[in-house]
Amino acid sequence: MSRVVVIVGASSGIGRATARAFAERGDRLVLAARATTTLAEVRAECADVDVLTVPTDVTEPDALEALAGAAIDRFGRIDVWVHTAAVMAYGRFDELPERVFDQVVRTDLLGSAGSVRVALRHFRVAGAGTVILTGSVLGHVTAPYMSAYVTSKWGLQGLARTVQQELRGSPEIRLCLVNPGSVDTPVYQQAANYLGRFGRPPAPVASPERVARAIVDCVDRPRREVSVGRLNVLLRAGFTMLPGVYDVLVGPLMRAAGLSKRPVSAHDGSVFAPNPAGEAVRGHLPDLRQLVFGPVGAVGAALRRRLG
Repeated sequence: MSRVVVIVGASSGIGRATARAFAERGDRLVLAARATTTLAEVRAECADVDVLTVPTDVTEPDALEALAGAAIDRFGRIDVWVHTAAVMAYGRFDELPERVFDQVVRTDLLGSAGSVRVALRHFRVAGAGTVILTGSVLGHVTAPYMSAYVTSKWGLQGLARTVQQELRGSPEIRLCLVNPGSVDTPVYQQAANYLGRFGRPPAPVASPERVARAIVDCVDRPRREVSVGRLNVLLRAGFTMLPGVYDVLVGPLMRAAGLSKRPVSAHDGSVFAPNPAGEAVRGHLPDLRQLVFGPVGAVGAALRRRLG
């Protein structure tokens, strides 16, 4: 019997890849995102299964409860709730407008919390269900110029762990946290930017389809936390065991690998409103030579300054 899967943030990146992955399994889908036109595109991509689209802004009061109600009205139940909705902003903390910082946290952290709250209310009545959240390796480490996003993902890590503890007495209700590293999605190009340089995913970069497979796998094999990214473990180890070295290197690495040389004027990106023209499964990978040799040179320069 096919499952009923709610996907919040289904219009782009990991969420869109996840919608396709569940559709391939024959599951019935409830797709939510801000952009109505893009939701229609994703619905067409999943045409072989029964799909309901519900335009949803996770920062609006009662929007997620209305989404759950629409899913119940259409399919009678919810089996899986996936939350992938996220926005991003680049800028030094003291130069990032307060309204932008607050909206990123409101979307990425409080929006996720709202999804968990609404999903658990329905799952406790049903006696079973799976919530899957998308965190980030930046929920375990930090990086400069991304303060709002990092704050949100650290908060999400704490929320997930706390709820998992509270669910120990309800073994049929599971909460899983999938933590990707760099992923080739449009979120970097869609980000607000008050830094003057476009952001990009530093290497090594995973595909959104790979993260989607990890999300789908959590339904069959629920786990507390799943890491997707070859360097995630190394980054976490360096951050924890060698904090001084990590802090010396992370700035140069971020400037070399996580930012392009292309200038950009200050703008809010998709933080407050969707940009359907920029929504897709994948983003635009940066030049591979710069990805490899830029970080190498940055590390060498940082170490020379440290040792000199």
